[in-house]
Amino acid sequence: MIDFNRAPFVGKELEYMKQAIDNAKLCGDGPFTKKCSALMREAFKVNHVLLTTSCTHALEMAAFLCDLQPGDEVIMPAYTFVSTADAFVLQGAKIVFVDVNPKTMNIDETKIEAAITDRTRVIVPVHYAGVACEMDTIMELAAKYNLKVVEDAAQGVNAWYKGKALGTIGDFGCFSFHETKNYTMGEGGALLFQDDKYVERAEILREKGTNRSKFFRGQIDKYTWVGYGSSYLPGELNAAYLFAQLEELETINQKRTEIFDYYHEHLAPLEEKGLIERPWVPEDRIHNGHMYYIKVKDLKVRTDLINWMKEKGIHCVFHYIPLHTAPAGMKYGRFHGEDVYTTRESERLMRLPMYYSLSMEDVKYVTDCLLSYTGY
Repeated sequence: MIDFNRAPFVGKELEYMKQAIDNAKLCGDGPFTKKCSALMREAFKVNHVLLTTSCTHALEMAAFLCDLQPGDEVIMPAYTFVSTADAFVLQGAKIVFVDVNPKTMNIDETKIEAAITDRTRVIVPVHYAGVACEMDTIMELAAKYNLKVVEDAAQGVNAWYKGKALGTIGDFGCFSFHETKNYTMGEGGALLFQDDKYVERAEILREKGTNRSKFFRGQIDKYTWVGYGSSYLPGELNAAYLFAQLEELETINQKRTEIFDYYHEHLAPLEEKGLIERPWVPEDRIHNGHMYYIKVKDLKVRTDLINWMKEKGIHCVFHYIPLHTAPAGMKYGRFHGEDVYTTRESERLMRLPMYYSLSMEDVKYVTDCLLSYTGY
């Protein structure tokens, strides 16, 4: 069976995890946590990186730092994972969903301004498949209406928009290092931001509401409870595993890009015949090979194709059920405007196997099976 996903392993993970054990420092903010943060600050040209236990928790921290009040509104696409919305719901916000651009499955930036009200506080672009949203337009709208921008870059680690790393453009960026992502620590994430004014509050929030980070830096002689917080620190074993992969940032990226490019080139005949649609990456953006998907005619074809591929020993999957159609989505949010593309496109999209250890021989087999399917 060709799995849909396998967690990457580059070879030094166990060595670094043993080092973490030998350091006798397994809780958060140890040497490997600091190494991961430093590497990302340098690689992505961002001032602050706080490693977290998940992207969900990074989003929760960002939502808290946006100073939301109950009833404030947050604009985002409905085509995203539940954590994107949950983080803001926890702060009492109302979620306002808008339609996606069917070419990228990202938020349609042309639909945002009409959804802005006097209660709007935040825009949340979700960089689907590691392909950047139209950030210039989004940042211009944020400046015009004095809104915060929180980038959900869970899928966007080491992807770029006009020379800027995703997650470093808005007020806050949120990474995921879940095992399904390009770089992993099993469960993990990171909060990124440029502005120094957020450092102290973010550290307090991440350190259970204490000023413990200042204490460890020798800035105060004891630490105490100073505000709201939670435990968002990942352990050192997780950070050690991640650091091995961050050191091989480009090696992993090159392999995933090679797989993406093979799929893209060899599935072109199906698109030329009008049987599928392939992903589209605008010229001013660099994707990270996070996923490769195709779009087929409709839900029935997708269901049949997934089952057919399974019979061939290949695990393919669909993705999100649009949040505005879910019970919680209807309770905590509303869809602004017409759902022209979100639901329709979500029912057509099928993801292909994509992971670092996937052999090119298996990639060819997946492609050959898709080319031989006759039910399009």
